[in-house]
Formats: sequence, structure tokens, C-alpha cells
Amino acid sequence: MATADNVTPLRPARPCPECGQPSAREHFPFCSHRCKDVDLSRWLTGSYAIPVTEEEENVEETAQRGD
Repeated sequence: MATADNVTPLRPARPCPECGQPSAREHFPFCSHRCKDVDLSRWLTGSYAIPVTEEEENVEETAQRGD
């Protein structure tokens, strides 16, 4: 019978990206539902943004014009 002592975790333990507490399996990579919601809220309000380079903007403009 397997016990918690002889089961190897699938991924290494990491700290929660919001508060630094150890992450929980059910909320990975966060430690709690609260930290998960805080991160989601930041994405939805635009606090996080993925930077776009000038080259990518030019490619999109060319594709829209049909060149």
C-alpha cells in the first residue's frame, strides 16, 4: 500500500507566484483559490500585457492590406 512518504511528486514544489507560500496541488502553481483569483483579475484588468515588437505590428498591417 502506498503512503505519502514513498510517493514522489510529479513536479518539484514551487512557491506561489503571488505570495511565495508553497503551492498546492489543487491550485498549482498557486497556493490557494484566492491567489489564483488575484492573478486572473490582473489578466482581466489589463495589468499584465504581452509586449509586441515593431516587426510583429508591421507583419499584421501588411496582412490586413493584402500585400
